[in-house]
Amino acid sequence: MPASQKKPRAVLRVELTEDDGDWSCLADAETVIEQAAGAVTAVLGRELRPGLVSVALSSDARVAVLNENFRGIPKATNVLSFPAGAGAADGHLGDIVMALETVKREAQEQDVSFEHHVQHLVVHGILHLLGHDHIATADAERMEALEIKILSELGVANPYTGALETGTIE
Repeated sequence: MPASQKKPRAVLRVELTEDDGDWSCLADAETVIEQAAGAVTAVLGRELRPGLVSVALSSDARVAVLNENFRGIPKATNVLSFPAGAGAADGHLGDIVMALETVKREAQEQDVSFEHHVQHLVVHGILHLLGHDHIATADAERMEALEIKILSELGVANPYTGALETGTIE
C-alpha cells in the first residue's frame, strides 16, 4: 500500500486529574503521563482508534475502596483500569486510577525511578483499556512484550528484567 494510503496513526489523548494524595513528587505529571500514552501510540498507533483516557492520580485509601467495590479485593493496588462501558462518550476508552503510596513503595522496592514506574503503570493500564490481559500465561507474555516495547520508546528499562530492550515484538 502506498504511503499516502496508509492508515494514519491514531492519537491517545489523556485527561489528568489529581484525585487524592500529594503527587507533587512527580514533577510535571501531565507530561510524564502524556509521554507514556504517546509511546503507546508510537507502537500501536495504526491498530488504535483515536481516543481519550482519563487518568486519576489517587491514594491507597481511595484505590482500596474502588478495588473492593469493583473487584472484591479490600486493599490498595498500584493501578486499576476501568474500560468505558455502554453509554460512554464517543472515543472515551476508559479510566485509569493510580495509588500513590503503593506506586512509591513499588518504585523503591524495584529500585526504579518513580517517574518510570508511573509510566510503566500508565502503559499497563492503557493496554488493559485496549483489551489486553495477563490472566492466562500466553496473554501475559504478549502483554509484557508490548509493555517492554512501548517502554523502550521512552528509554525505560524492561520492568521485568531491568534491561533496556529495543528488539521487536514477536
